[in-house]
Amino acid sequence: MNSVNFPFLGETLTARPSGALFWAERHLLVVSDLHLGKSERIARRGGALLPPYDTVETLSRLSDDIAATAPRTVICLGDSFDDLSAADSLTEGERATIARLQAGRKWYWLEGNHDPGPVDLGGEHVAALSLGPLTFRHVADPADGTGEVSGHYHPKARIRHMSRPCFMADANRLILPAYGCYTGGLDWTTPVLRQLFDDQAVAYLTGSRVLTVPVPLAA
Repeated sequence: MNSVNFPFLGETLTARPSGALFWAERHLLVVSDLHLGKSERIARRGGALLPPYDTVETLSRLSDDIAATAPRTVICLGDSFDDLSAADSLTEGERATIARLQAGRKWYWLEGNHDPGPVDLGGEHVAALSLGPLTFRHVADPADGTGEVSGHYHPKARIRHMSRPCFMADANRLILPAYGCYTGGLDWTTPVLRQLFDDQAVAYLTGSRVLTVPVPLAA
């Protein structure tokens, strides 16, 4: 199996190669930082003209994860859209894809720094969400990390001349990688990110299969 199961606050979670998190007992799929519409937002603001396929590709990957896990609930951990105008600029086909993925399941859009307001796309828009021992929010709270699952930092691991988006976790806190196309990343040893975790933190590197490695201390 290409995914990795790991314990967290007495629960068993699964890090998937795509960067999605699955909580099998709750039939719950979690993704973070989709940044849908990023190429459109960059072009709108006078930036580079990137190939405008990032939203379609990200939604295709999400469709594959949903098909593989059959979740009853999906949580998008914030920055699902590159800005609120990007959400309004989705094509009819993209909106139809989102509606198809939402059909028959609970769907939560968590508030992010790129998309702080609600979107007219179905599902519920919330600032944070607590389920059992876990609390889901966009940005980690340094003062309240017990059972916290967040995103925002786009962590990336750099080992043996390769770089991969990664999950980072210790006994109390979990940060997901960015799920969307065209998303950059923050090195896993950058102090603002590394200081959120204890010295025994581990990373689950995404790719063709998930690799589990210890997180080095901050540079």
